[in-house]
Amino acid sequence: MEELLPHDVIEYILERLDVKTLLKFTTVSKQWKSTIIQCRSFQTRQMLRLKQSGKTHVVFVSLYGGSERNSGIEALRTLAFYEVCNTSCDGLICIYDRYDGQSIVVNPTTRWHRTIPPCNYHLAVPFNRRIRQPSPGFGKDKINGTYNVVWLYNSAELGLKNKSFTTCEVFDVTTNAWRYIVPASPYLIHRIQAPLYCDGSLRGMKPMFFIPQPPFLHGLTTPNLIMCSLDDRLCVSPRIWLRQHVMWSFDSADKTWKKIYSIDLKRTSSGLRDYITPLSVLGKDKLLLYDRESSGVQLVAYDLRTKYYDISYKCKDNAYVLCYVPSLISIL
Repeated sequence: MEELLPHDVIEYILERLDVKTLLKFTTVSKQWKSTIIQCRSFQTRQMLRLKQSGKTHVVFVSLYGGSERNSGIEALRTLAFYEVCNTSCDGLICIYDRYDGQSIVVNPTTRWHRTIPPCNYHLAVPFNRRIRQPSPGFGKDKINGTYNVVWLYNSAELGLKNKSFTTCEVFDVTTNAWRYIVPASPYLIHRIQAPLYCDGSLRGMKPMFFIPQPPFLHGLTTPNLIMCSLDDRLCVSPRIWLRQHVMWSFDSADKTWKKIYSIDLKRTSSGLRDYITPLSVLGKDKLLLYDRESSGVQLVAYDLRTKYYDISYKCKDNAYVLCYVPSLISIL
């Protein structure tokens, strides 16, 4: 085929194929293998084309090794003491161990992975002093294109001799080492809400308020919020028991909040609980939600027009659920 078509035309055709098909094609020739496995520009184009198709892909990360198999669900089984960063980035997810601080960046489609060493926080603070554990964030630097694992924590609470209340550590994949970001957050970090990656930024409960004050916070003294990423935008909803969830989206271009969705729990309370979390937008009139409880996880398709829902999938494991884009990308 190389004799009949220029290689750039072949790439144009290949980037329209899914990842698992492309992996089979690595045996065709050395040049095809090099393009598919090593060419970052080809991998990025293929991933963006799939992302633009609007298809929703879900990965279940089971911490107990017994996740049910389903042809439409990508499953990843890990050791029981690992937890999962709550957003994926370009088909990559990050799992981490709160005890020793080790992280693993994984591509669940290709099964590629890379181990990240513990940050300075885990080396300096004994586990018995980590009364209030932080959670790491995982995302991509929009400026230089590198993928980063980030630990942002309240150093003042731990008695660390820092000049600021908080400390931010970022793992640099080019030097294979951790570095400090100065200045870090001027506000103490809310530990209940794990960092969320969207629109090229990591958002947390307190850092969220570097942006304009959300209108839904007025009158709420201790807001319990649901934070998620929909269409790569920060979305937030106050969590109010057995009432309507109103989802607000932040437009980073004009720095404004917009009310986008409403979930009526009064009509769905027989099957859905008040801490359901949106995962993805399904077409024009539906949301994909998930409900994680001790007995397992269920995916729910919620019709915004009729206010009714369908249970799409149930998993008996108490697994983490992430939307992701199947990709060939790895952190070299």
